Amino acid sequence: MRIAVGSDHRGVSMRLKVVGLLHRLGQEVVDVGSGDTECVDYPDVAAQVAGRVSRGEVDRGILICGTGLGMSIAANKFQGVRAAPCHDYLTAEMSRRHNDLNVLCLSGDILGERLVDRLVEIWLNTEFDGGRHERRVAKIKALEKSNGSSTAST
Repeated sequence: MRIAVGSDHRGVSMRLKVVGLLHRLGQEVVDVGSGDTECVDYPDVAAQVAGRVSRGEVDRGILICGTGLGMSIAANKFQGVRAAPCHDYLTAEMSRRHNDLNVLCLSGDILGERLVDRLVEIWLNTEFDGGRHERRVAKIKALEKSNGSSTAST
């Protein structure tokens, strides 16, 4: 799998560890930085990773900021990107099973290294369940194409 990884200044240390883990797991990595701990605007980094996912240049992306929230908000502005912060085993697993999450957002401030390693492994190894969830992901894609202006039946 080809995975783009990026962080703002608050996620540099964790990003480097995640990149190392991905290499050990045999994944191809596109590391977009940030390269230092000087202040970096997370939307700029999210755009680099989410843009690559949206264009099909990579299979998935991982973004790291202080909480994972800002990266998620910015990444979800790109067509075809489904990004969310995951903070425990259940959210990492269900994000893949039910939502076919293609951009994992992590907190550089809150999560410990061993937990992050396990979250990444779960997220990488969990398949999308399809079935009724496929219909729901298709509805998300339809909302995205219509900029949210379509009316969905309940």
